Amino acid sequence: MKYLREAADRFELSVVTEVKDTETLNLVSEYSDMLQIGARNMHNFSLLESVGRTSKPVLLKRGLAATIEEWLMAAEYIASQGNYNIVLCERGIRTFETSTRNTLDLNAIPLVKHLSHLPVVVDPSHGTGSWNLVVPMALASVAAGADGLLIEVHPNPEKALSDGRQSLKPEKFAELVEKLKKVSAAFEKEFPV
Repeated sequence: MKYLREAADRFELSVVTEVKDTETLNLVSEYSDMLQIGARNMHNFSLLESVGRTSKPVLLKRGLAATIEEWLMAAEYIASQGNYNIVLCERGIRTFETSTRNTLDLNAIPLVKHLSHLPVVVDPSHGTGSWNLVVPMALASVAAGADGLLIEVHPNPEKALSDGRQSLKPEKFAELVEKLKKVSAAFEKEFPV
């Protein structure tokens, strides 16, 4: 956590990292700018309530098999404790499809934005599990109304210790950013890239 904080401060970045349990919440809060609740913890109500008692913004990833209503209710657990600074993250759900890691639920974006005031970001890297699907799904996510994207980038994905199969190389990420600007402009939306 200390190394992560030092690197972020050196390069003027923010730290968003996952908190997995109530026991490590204080430590993670000390070094991060935003707390992430991972997909597998979306139903961890004790953790949701504890995070709700902090003043840190929360990135709430949708559970692997969670309905939209369950996802929004998980956000309510956080808000019920006084923390309203919540960002929802669509990262794919488990379906019968086996060609991809998950099925990225793009219709969830406009639906959640209709049902809630909360911002919605999309993680096409975890949502597909394959680098060659990240670009089209990122573009489609912005077209569907996403407020932001979480994208894995690695200079040498073949040697990455984790998530290499879904990581874009820096040059491919730079190409994506240029395409995102065009898609955003087509929908008359300024996308923060």
